[in-house]
Amino acid sequence: MFNGNIVVIGVSTGGPITLKTLFSTLPRLEAAVIVVLHIQPGMDERVALSLAKVSVMPVSLAKDGEYLRTGHVYLAPGGCHLALEGNRRIMLVSGPRVNYVQPSADVTMKSLQRSRSNVFVGIVLTGMGNDGAEGIRHIKSIGGITIAQDRETASVYGMPRSAIATGAVDYVLPDVKMGKLIERLVNGE
Repeated sequence: MFNGNIVVIGVSTGGPITLKTLFSTLPRLEAAVIVVLHIQPGMDERVALSLAKVSVMPVSLAKDGEYLRTGHVYLAPGGCHLALEGNRRIMLVSGPRVNYVQPSADVTMKSLQRSRSNVFVGIVLTGMGNDGAEGIRHIKSIGGITIAQDRETASVYGMPRSAIATGAVDYVLPDVKMGKLIERLVNGE
C-alpha cells in the first residue's frame, strides 16, 4: 500500500558514504523514499545492496512502471531519469542529461504534483554542481519541506550550497542529524 508521502533525496560525490550514514539512522518511514544518486549503470546495483545492509526499509533499484509503496526505498538507476506519474508511479525516461547528470534529482523532484493531503520532503546532500536546486525550489512551491546538508559534513558542498542559495531550504543539518527530523516530518514522531 502507498499512503502518498514521498521523500526525494538528491546526492552525488561522497554520496554512498553519506547515504549509509543517513539510512543507518532512519526507522521505517511512513513514506516512499526515492534516492537519486549520480551514478553509472552497473554501479547502481552495488549501491542498492550496500544501502539495504544498513536500512531497516527494503531497498531496490527502481523499475519502470512500478508503483510506489510506503516504507520502501527506490534507487534511481544510472543512465536514465526517474520521474513520477501522478505522485504514485515510477517512469524511467531516457533523454539528455540535466545539469550534466543522468539521473538528475531535479527531474524527479520537479515531477511531484501538489497534494494537500500528503507530505513531501526534498533533501539535497553532498555533491558537485547544482542538481537538486530547482527541484528544491519546486518542492517548496508545492508545500513540501526541504532540507540541505551542512557545509561541515558535506564531502563536496556544491549541491547543498546551490539548494540553500535558492532561499527555499527549510533546514540545514549534518547528515547524522537528519534522520530524527525526517522521522518527525513523515511519521509525526
